[in-house]
Amino acid sequence: MSAARKLLVANRGEIAVRVFSTCRRLGIGTVAAVGPGDEGAFHARVADTRVAVTSYLDAAALVDAARSAGAELVHPGYGFLAESAEFAEAVLAAGLTWIGPPPDALRRGGDKLEAKRIAEAAGVPTLPTGEPDELGFPLLVKAAAGGGGRGMRVVERQEDLDRAIETASREAEAAFGDGTVFCERYLAEPRHVEVQVLGDRNGMRVHLGERDCSVQRRHQKLIEESPAPSLPAETRAGLYRAGLQAAAAVNYFSAGTVEFLVDAQGRFYFIEMNTRIQVEHPVTEMVTGIDLIREQIRIAAGEPLGYRQEDVRFNGHAIECRLNAEDPETFTPSAGRVTGWVPPGGYGVRVDSHLMAPYAVPPFYDSLLGKIIVHAADRDQAIARMRRAMTETVVEGVKTTIPFHLRLLAHPAFVEGRFTSADSTRLTG
Repeated sequence: MSAARKLLVANRGEIAVRVFSTCRRLGIGTVAAVGPGDEGAFHARVADTRVAVTSYLDAAALVDAARSAGAELVHPGYGFLAESAEFAEAVLAAGLTWIGPPPDALRRGGDKLEAKRIAEAAGVPTLPTGEPDELGFPLLVKAAAGGGGRGMRVVERQEDLDRAIETASREAEAAFGDGTVFCERYLAEPRHVEVQVLGDRNGMRVHLGERDCSVQRRHQKLIEESPAPSLPAETRAGLYRAGLQAAAAVNYFSAGTVEFLVDAQGRFYFIEMNTRIQVEHPVTEMVTGIDLIREQIRIAAGEPLGYRQEDVRFNGHAIECRLNAEDPETFTPSAGRVTGWVPPGGYGVRVDSHLMAPYAVPPFYDSLLGKIIVHAADRDQAIARMRRAMTETVVEGVKTTIPFHLRLLAHPAFVEGRFTSADSTRLTG
C-alpha cells in the first residue's frame, strides 16, 4: 500500500473511531473533524489532530479542515455527506483523495428512482413504480434522495395519500435538500436482505455475502446478521448475481451495498443502493475476515482487490445490535449524561463505539452510541453469545435499547430465523 501521511474523517462518533482504528494499523495519521458539541468527544480525543468545523454538513468547511491539517485522504463515514457527489467532487477538486466511489456512481446510485431504472435495465428485479391508481393500495411513498428510512410512508387508503406525500416530501427536503418523492408497490411481509459488494478501479468486483436487516423500526435498522437465516440457496445465489449486476451498471468501485426485499416465496426485488460504508459492515468483516475500511483505502489509492470471488471465505455467523440512546419502549431519544459505561468482553465479542463516561449525549445528532457485534460457529451460538454480551453491557445515566434487544433475541420468530420487517412493526410500533 502506498504511503499516506494523514486521513480526515468527515464525520463523528463511532464511525470516525472505527476508521481511525484501521488507520493506526496502517500507519496513517488521523484527523478528527470536530463539530459543535463534540469538543470533548471520544473521536476528537483519539485522533492525532483535531480541526473544528462549523457543521458536519458544510462541505467547504470539511475540505478546508483537511487541507489545513495536511490530510491527503478524506473518508466520509456514513450519513451526513457520505453519499454526496458534490462533496466527493469538492474533495477531488482540492487535490485530495476521496475514500469512496466515483462521483458519478454516487449520483446515479444515490438517486433511488435513477438507481431503480439502472437496475431494471441491467436485468435486476424491481418493485413496480408508478401512479397510485396503477399500483393500488397499500403502497409506499419514498424519497428519491437520501436514505435511513427518512421520507418514507406506507399508505393504506386513497384518502391518506395526499397527506403522506406532503409529509414525506417535507421530511426529505429537510433531511436531504430534495423533496422529490415517488410511489412504489408495497410488499407487506418482506425480509430486508442486502449484499455487500467491493470493487476496484479496474472493474474487478466481488460480493462479500449478505446481511439480514429485517429488524427495524420506522425503516431504521436495529439488528443485523450475516449470513441471512433460512434463505433458500437459489435466492442467495440470485441475490449475489443481482448485487454485482447493479454495481457494474453504475461502474461502482469501493465498498457499497445493494439492498433487496425478499418475499415468502424467496423472490427478491431491488430497492436501493447505498454508495458508502454501512453501519452494519462489522458483521461482514466478522464472517469474512476482511477489513472493509482497509479495502476502501487501498482501492482509493488505485490498488487492485488482490483476490477473486473464489478467494472469499465465509466463516460462522455474526450478529450486530445497535446500541441507541433511546427509551426501549417508546424509542424516543434519551439525550443526557452518561455516568457509567461497561462494555461487554470475551471471546467473539467486538464493540464499535465512541461512548465513554462521563459523556453528554448531544440532542442534535444521531442517537447511536455504538454497536455490539458477536461472532460464533453457528447462529444458535451467536444468539446465545449476544444475549450474554447485552446482559453484561452497562450504560448508566441515559436510557438505551438494551432491554429491547434482550426481548428480541428471545422472540420465537427471531430465534427460528423467520423474522420479517412486518414483525418489527408489530414489536416496535
